[in-house]
Parts: sequence; C-alpha cells; structure tokens
Amino acid sequence: MPITDDAHLPPGLVLAWGQPAKSHRLGRKPTQSVEQIVDAALDLADADGFAALSMPKLAQKLGLTANAIYRYVRSRDELLVLLADAAWGPAPDLDAGDWRAGAAAWTRAMVDRCDIHPWLCDLPIRGAPMTPNLLGWAEAVLRVLTGAGLTPDEGLSCALLLDGYARRTASARRDVRDNATTSVDPAAVAQFLEPRLHELGYSILAALMAGDQYTDEVHDDDIAFGLERILDGIDVLITQKRSSRS
Repeated sequence: MPITDDAHLPPGLVLAWGQPAKSHRLGRKPTQSVEQIVDAALDLADADGFAALSMPKLAQKLGLTANAIYRYVRSRDELLVLLADAAWGPAPDLDAGDWRAGAAAWTRAMVDRCDIHPWLCDLPIRGAPMTPNLLGWAEAVLRVLTGAGLTPDEGLSCALLLDGYARRTASARRDVRDNATTSVDPAAVAQFLEPRLHELGYSILAALMAGDQYTDEVHDDDIAFGLERILDGIDVLITQKRSSRS
C-alpha cells in the first residue's frame, strides 16, 4: 500500500515498512540504499555506542557528503528508529504450549540482544512498537500470554513488566562489565570492608561478603531468580482467571 503523505506519522515509520517517504524523492539515482545506510549505522553504534553516532560520521563511513546522507534519512531521529528495528531483529520462536517457558525465553532473548548490541539499553523508548521487528516481538509474547488465558490488555501489561526487567537487567550487566577493572582484587576489597561492616552492625552484608556472595557481577542465576519471581506473579493472575471461569 503506497504512502502518499507521511507528514503525520512518526519519524522513520514509513521507511521501516519499506515504503518510500514522500519527501525522500531523489534528484538523481542514489548510490546507496536505506538498508546500506542502516547497516553502516549499526556498525558505528556497535563500535562506539549510539550516543557517538552522528550523521557526518555515517556519511564519512559511506563515502557520502554530509548533505547527501539526508537524501536517505531525514534526521538522526529517523535513523535511530530504523537502527533499533534492525538491531532487535526478528522475534524469537516461542513455545506457545508452555506460557512460562515461552515468556522466559522471550525475556532472555531480549537480554541476549542487548548483550550483542549493548547500546540498545540506552535508546529512548518512543512509545508503543510500530516497526516490523518490534511488533513481531510484541506479537510473539502476546500470543504466549493470551494463550494462557490472559486478555490482550493483561498480556500487554505483563509484557511491559518483562520488557522492563530485561532492559534493566541487561543495562546493569553491561555497566558492571564496562566498568570492571582488572586492578581490583575482590579478596582485598572483602578484607577491607568486612571489619567495617561489622563495626556498623551490617551483619547480613558481612556474611554475604565472607561467603563470596556479595559480588559486582550480574550472573545468569541472578537473572533467573528475578525472572522466576515475575513469572510466579503472572502465574497467580492466570490461576485466578482460570478459577473464576470454573
């Protein structure tokens, strides 16, 4: 379905759906495609983070002039919409017959994508998903949750809860990883802090530190623990709904 007027649509939406935007008519034959522009932006973001991604840098990488890049994308905002959809990629295949396993796989897949593209944690959320891949992610988890008996509205609320947990967990893991320093000795830190924790009466923290359980790292077990507690809560809602129908 061709787009005749995109003035009232969000930036990047038309291009994300493979349609030529009205104001993107080129005066001469383009040397690049929008897909090539996005691929180059993805490389730059992976190398330096999306905050360092600029239109002049992108143009330089592609061998274009600073003005020529705007023949393909009208603004950095538009570019970031396309970049996010490309980085998230297609939604994972989920087991619709086991809602808990499906929801867990979906959440872990989000964390994994943020491990591949750490800057995804920093991208601003501009509202409900509207681009193809992001809508695919939403539809995938909604099928799992509504298949368990939740209404679409309830499923969407649960999806937002899982989405938020995945993003925050991935962000924390990335920040800890990026700020880690090889010159710090955990044993030396524990030796320094333990007597001070006891002096302050922080006996629980002291015990955790003595048992090497108080660490900077965000382990898979930590992710699993929090995720299971969220899924337990969703399970209560599903059980209540099933009981009310019986």
